Amino acid sequence: MEQEKYSMPRIGDKAPDFDAITTTGNIKLSEYNKGHWVVMFSHPADFTPVCTTEMSSFAQNHDFFRKHNTKLMGLSIDSIHSHLAWVNNVHEKTGILFDFPIIADLDMKVAHLYGMLHPGASSTAAVRAVFFIDPAGFIRLIMYYPLNVGRNMEEIKRVLVAMQTADENKCAMPVNWVKGDKDIVPPPKTLVEMQERIDMDSNTAEKIDFYLIKKNF
Repeated sequence: MEQEKYSMPRIGDKAPDFDAITTTGNIKLSEYNKGHWVVMFSHPADFTPVCTTEMSSFAQNHDFFRKHNTKLMGLSIDSIHSHLAWVNNVHEKTGILFDFPIIADLDMKVAHLYGMLHPGASSTAAVRAVFFIDPAGFIRLIMYYPLNVGRNMEEIKRVLVAMQTADENKCAMPVNWVKGDKDIVPPPKTLVEMQERIDMDSNTAEKIDFYLIKKNF
């Protein structure tokens, strides 16, 4: 039972649905997710320094996520009153408003559901997890960070755009890919597809070999 309690969703799984109290009202994930990507991220506790820098960065990049059809959702094992006080405090001190929902997960229901509690790190605080959920409700990417290391916002933005670009163009992304770089043409699965790649115009594609071709879609 203990193993089941701390089970973690995997990439490709349907995102476990839940109802939760948040700073913007009650939310059901499946309804919030409908037609949008969702980046759901947990932080260990309100009124802590690393978490404040991270949440501020998500808030400062909220327009970027909106532009990319993505909704944000935070979480910690704190009360709604603590969340609201923290949001107000940061806004007063820095002018930055956390205007996305933050789940008050006092009963740890969502944290358990998503495997955010790692007993080896802490039994009372969620680790720094990031779940990328696509518009169909499937988990596409998961990131975990220890309690004492903040996340890299540029990497979060980069992989979101990479997944959206891969979906749109049916392609893959090479190492260190950023928007504007060449994408990878899917490797051939048949002799006909292999020949098509061999015959591909070198003026429009960077051909290393028939199984590794890069181009701008």
